[in-house]
Amino acid sequence: MTAPHPDAVMGPVLVVGTGLIGTSVALALRRAGVDVLLSDVDEPNLRIAREAGAGRMLESDDLPVIVVAAVPPRVVPAVLAKASADYPHATLTDVASVKERVLSEALRLGADASRLVGGHPMAGREVSGSAGARKDLMDGRLWVITPLDDSDAEHVARVRSLAETCGAVPVQMGLAEHDAAVALVSHAPQVLSSVLAGQLADSRPEFIQIAGQGLRDMTRIAASNVDLWSDILEANAPQVAAVLDDVIASLVRTRDLLVTSPFDEGDRAVRSVLEAGVVGQSLIPGKHGSAPSAFREITVLLADRPGELGRLFSAVGVAQVNLEDIRIEHVLGRPSGLVALFVQPEAAPRLVDALQALSFDVRS
Repeated sequence: MTAPHPDAVMGPVLVVGTGLIGTSVALALRRAGVDVLLSDVDEPNLRIAREAGAGRMLESDDLPVIVVAAVPPRVVPAVLAKASADYPHATLTDVASVKERVLSEALRLGADASRLVGGHPMAGREVSGSAGARKDLMDGRLWVITPLDDSDAEHVARVRSLAETCGAVPVQMGLAEHDAAVALVSHAPQVLSSVLAGQLADSRPEFIQIAGQGLRDMTRIAASNVDLWSDILEANAPQVAAVLDDVIASLVRTRDLLVTSPFDEGDRAVRSVLEAGVVGQSLIPGKHGSAPSAFREITVLLADRPGELGRLFSAVGVAQVNLEDIRIEHVLGRPSGLVALFVQPEAAPRLVDALQALSFDVRS
């Protein structure tokens, strides 16, 4: 076994549930040399996780220091209550995206409040299952820790260390505060993305054919796991409904402005809606959680063939320019794509000159 990193959380850590998040947590812990135990009723997921090196099978004589419930929200309470009885000294935590209802139910079923500390890594992918897991999925991501009033400091510290060992940045919130926050920044956006994507189901194919990057960006998360998100939305229904009420009211006001207001009056009112969106979008944290930055976009037209993207990135590296973000949009009906490179404004002229010197088709 790999020697554990000196700052790693103490193991063994039992991960119950080997889906995307559970297996990613396990892989991150193994990367740090932590002894990881795996348990799951889903045999295919468990087998894939073990074959990927995420940990070893839980044995009857194993005594985990931490138990991580990485199962759907509706199952978390029972898993935590059983772990509380089976391992009377272990720290109990979870990775569910809903806290108040889930942890309250765990307490009702008998989980020890002094050892129970909620957790929620703010990471994920549109794919599900252990096959989509990555050891670096948590790197640089926030991991929200939600202690109970009765949680002992020792167990809170263990969950914090667990998050840090996985490469995440721990932040602490109250249970209700967490649920209201994720309703706004995660759960309601999932509903809106799904509703928007659902409008395409019965649309004319020629309409969808001209879809651009904007629609792809707004509907990307609509491809997420339906069963998991059904559980999440049910568990956090009141908080999500409150956000959707505000969104619906705003949409209705905007719709009414578009169809009933005189042109000039309606134009001013609709502009205020768009301007509010600009302000709100600017508040989303930037790279590594820092303050948002205004990047310069440089667009390059590339042939859609092997090696072209690597050649472009190599040129950026030679120019010693750091990429803050990238976006790729394929050109309809042509074997090419537009690659948008986002860089600090002061680096943009140097990058444009370097790319043009290498005969790249720079469009901005």
